[in-house]
Amino acid sequence: MTGFGALFLEAMFVENMPLTLFLGLCTFLALSRRLETAVGLGIAVTFVLGVTVPLNQLIYTAVLAPGAWDWAGRPELDLSYLSLLAFIGVIAATVQLIEMVLERFFPAIHGAFGVFLPLLTVQCAILAGSLFMVERSYSFTDSVAYGLGSGAGFALAVILLSAIRTRMAYADLPAGLRGLGIAFVVAGMMSLGFSSFAQMVGP
Repeated sequence: MTGFGALFLEAMFVENMPLTLFLGLCTFLALSRRLETAVGLGIAVTFVLGVTVPLNQLIYTAVLAPGAWDWAGRPELDLSYLSLLAFIGVIAATVQLIEMVLERFFPAIHGAFGVFLPLLTVQCAILAGSLFMVERSYSFTDSVAYGLGSGAGFALAVILLSAIRTRMAYADLPAGLRGLGIAFVVAGMMSLGFSSFAQMVGP
């Protein structure tokens, strides 16, 4: 498999944001206690990455990248130093849009997110998607595949962890492992499993 599908699956499994790259662990652990919240978070992260990575790719290649202003007779103009500011601005606007939609139509999910929904603006996994796009010189199509794959991988990981933590709530655990302690242990074991996908990718 090559192209869009391969990049989507690689971003979802091989380069899973929380489990192999260890990005976005704050919301990954904090919002995986309840399955409903985890599903909502997964959908939100997938939407934000799926929108912001290709949108930032267009902004970078059309405005910020070296040589982007050739058409205006300014080939020497390089605005790439503004990338971080532009990317965060796009991410912030997208997260704000999601927050308004959830608050208007899904108040229960909005209330479950609490302070963590606005924090998606500065979540490292969200920003990393756009930074990896620049570093790897992805095309627009590749950016769509990578953004959706990264978001789907985050959603899969947080939903799996939430399902396991729900079952672990009924387990007789030592006092030191209850709550966040067992969450770290389970996340570490899941990380080992997802890391094995890298061994399945050919050279």
